[in-house]
Amino acid sequence: MSDSIRVPQPFDEGSSKKRKMKNLVAPSALEVSQNHVKIGDKYAKTFFVFSYPRYLSSGWFSQIINLSELFDISIFVHPVDTSLALRDLRKKAAQIESEIIERQDKGYVRDPMLETAFQDIESLRDNLQQSQEKLFDTSVYITIYGDSTEKLAQLEDTIINLFESKLIYIKPAIFQQADGLFSTFPLGRDKLGIHTPLNSGPVSSFFPFVSMDLTSDEGIMYGVNLHNSTLVIFDRFSLENANQVVFAKSGAGKSYATKLEILRTLMMGTDVIVIDPEDEYKNLSDSVGGTYFKISLTSDQHINPFDIPIVPDDEEPADVFKSHILSLTGLLKIMLGDITVEEEALLDRALIETYASFDITPENPDFMSIDPPLLSDFEAVVKNMEGGKSIADRLYKYTQGSYAGFVNQKTNIDITNRLIVFSIRDLEDELRPIAMYVILNFIWNLVRAQLKKRLLIIDEAWVMMKYPEGAAFLYGMAKRGRKYYLGLSTITQEVDDFMNSPYGKPIITNSSLQLLLKQSPATIDTVAKTFNLTEAEKNLLLQAGVGQGLFFAGLQHVAMQVVASYFEDKIITTNPRDLLRKDGEQV
Repeated sequence: MSDSIRVPQPFDEGSSKKRKMKNLVAPSALEVSQNHVKIGDKYAKTFFVFSYPRYLSSGWFSQIINLSELFDISIFVHPVDTSLALRDLRKKAAQIESEIIERQDKGYVRDPMLETAFQDIESLRDNLQQSQEKLFDTSVYITIYGDSTEKLAQLEDTIINLFESKLIYIKPAIFQQADGLFSTFPLGRDKLGIHTPLNSGPVSSFFPFVSMDLTSDEGIMYGVNLHNSTLVIFDRFSLENANQVVFAKSGAGKSYATKLEILRTLMMGTDVIVIDPEDEYKNLSDSVGGTYFKISLTSDQHINPFDIPIVPDDEEPADVFKSHILSLTGLLKIMLGDITVEEEALLDRALIETYASFDITPENPDFMSIDPPLLSDFEAVVKNMEGGKSIADRLYKYTQGSYAGFVNQKTNIDITNRLIVFSIRDLEDELRPIAMYVILNFIWNLVRAQLKKRLLIIDEAWVMMKYPEGAAFLYGMAKRGRKYYLGLSTITQEVDDFMNSPYGKPIITNSSLQLLLKQSPATIDTVAKTFNLTEAEKNLLLQAGVGQGLFFAGLQHVAMQVVASYFEDKIITTNPRDLLRKDGEQV
């Protein structure tokens, strides 16, 4: 007699493991109601799509996918035999045609909906017969989750409104919530079986990941498309305007990307003018043979803000003169600070009298050949006017005081190079907005005098945006630059200061290109609201590496990585570690 030992079979062992896995994954309880399901502490509700508009645009699903809420979506696509589809469509076409004829015989007014349906069916029949399209039974199920029925109801309203805004309508799976929940599990099982027949075009629009292509035949390379690794090549002058805004936190690579654009733009024959607040563009200027002007209290290079601009051929001298007076008034407001309405009127009168004392008036046809006055001449005039002593006293520091020589000298710079850089790094903070205004006015007069393809780069533009006169001047350049073939680039890291100005948003709306690099959590909400970013795009900007961000060109935008070649990087980098390595020092 021998003892028999039962050896466990592999099937039994596997079944035991499966049961343990199910017990580990499955919730403790599942409570099913007519319009929702409770899974543990969570509530879930499933919907199905039952109606679509006549046309579905590519990427319409992306906005729903990117919604920052907890939900699951399942899409089932079941191919339909073409011969069966043609037979059903033929019957449907005959039915609709019969109804149209019957209405005509009875003398009823024509029904556009019936006629449109008949045309769509005939068009689909032709495409199916020619194998240009396929037909599919398509199901879309959405399960939303909430911590309470109230939260569930709030999310339900959001989802329904989002779908209905696209003319797509959904319904809850009443008394089928369990089957609906299982249909959205990643099991590939369509337990609801609620189908809508769609042809290939609409079905392809369900694909949520649409990558824009910004590769054109002309322009320069801005970077690499992070969606599909294609090159982002674009000509900013091909848009309605060539203006650009660049927003990024410190160290995100905004100046690096701008210098790369300058280097590549110069090779395409475009002149570039830069206002450099931190000497970041000096190495680039030296490398390409540009002209570098250092504007400071002790500099030998000066710009006289009272210089009369060259009168373009298509403009009247009187109009140019009046516009120049307004620009000088804006500069004096920045220099003087707060002024009263009476003082503003006094400024205007004093400026006209100052020029008249030099025989410079709109009525004098030769006023362009006369040497213009200086700030000290204006001070002498306003001092002798009733109520002008206070203004003269405030101007003293710019004419004879500690700031003397800064804006009280004759212009001695000559702009004939294709790359011009104005450095204002060595100026005191109080003088920076004044210097930027003077330089911008000088550049604007140059741009108006000769029609030429140019880029004007203003780094740290928020310095100008803090002052209403400076912001208004920038806005004027952004709005009118297109007429003179000028592309304006405003770069800033102080997004709030830029947007708090009443001219901040208008400058953005007048800029066809926008480059958003890494943002700080403190400013991301402002940026997202300004540029209407999705949650996914907000997260991308918060987590982006150096040189990564979003590039907007008109209505198109892509996620982009700024990429430079080895030699380009050597020219434009300002990273201290890289600079030390270049000098052969140990880090």
